[in-house]
Amino acid sequence: MTSKLEIRAHADPAKLGAPEGGFALWWLGQAGFLIEAGGLRLVIDAYLSDSLAEKYRGKKFDHVRMMPLPVAPDALRGIDWLLCTHGHTDHMDPGTIPALVAANPEMRVLVPRAELEKARDRGAPSERLFGVDAGEAYDLDGLTLTATPSAHEELRRSADGNHLFLGYALATDRVTIWHSGDTVPFDGLEEILRGIGIDWTLLPINGRDAERATNGVPGNLTLEEAMALTEAIGAAGMIGHHFGMFAFNTVAAEEAWARVERARAKVTVRLAEVEHLYQISPCDAKK
Repeated sequence: MTSKLEIRAHADPAKLGAPEGGFALWWLGQAGFLIEAGGLRLVIDAYLSDSLAEKYRGKKFDHVRMMPLPVAPDALRGIDWLLCTHGHTDHMDPGTIPALVAANPEMRVLVPRAELEKARDRGAPSERLFGVDAGEAYDLDGLTLTATPSAHEELRRSADGNHLFLGYALATDRVTIWHSGDTVPFDGLEEILRGIGIDWTLLPINGRDAERATNGVPGNLTLEEAMALTEAIGAAGMIGHHFGMFAFNTVAAEEAWARVERARAKVTVRLAEVEHLYQISPCDAKK
């Protein structure tokens, strides 16, 4: 193993403290994380509002939050980049983006090229907004981002041929993590990831079923699929997320932990917890 994961309780997102050559992660709920690495502070897929509850009030799936906000969006300061993997509101939130932009006047926003217009409509300023597509590498001025295709039940492209759903591999010169965005397994994914060389994965575990799909809620990896993918690409371990937010689209943490125990995975498996710090470091790194 070339990298390791350490976890401890940590309530203050103002400073995480990334290990040398590694990453510090703080879960924001759903697929959202605050990340420190390479001298940068990044936010990815933050849903820090009740915009979906307002949108779907009175509907079958009411999108009421199960967890309180771990932090207000305008309390996240010193953010260099906001990353959105796709245009669904729990990943590109009109209730979160304007507050982050106002609190971080130098923050840049990176989204799928297919969703640039949607990002502008949801509060990302044009002069600080950038697009990327699968297969492209992007220099974040401290980290290298490589975009990968994701299949939110299916691979989809815009009329211009750009992928609607992406994952992002983030690399220092020592460690690479991969946030898949929303995805299910698909042919060719393992080969892409092995070619990048992923040390740790951040994967959704809420699964999918016909009821959700027929009601406009595409699904994700199951926990078992997430563990199998992490093992298949040679990563050291995974942090499971995308649960605990909406009652119709989650898996109970207790049930998930029991499934981890039964699986006897050959990789390290952790489930994200709020107010905890996840530090991923090269095995020979100094803190």
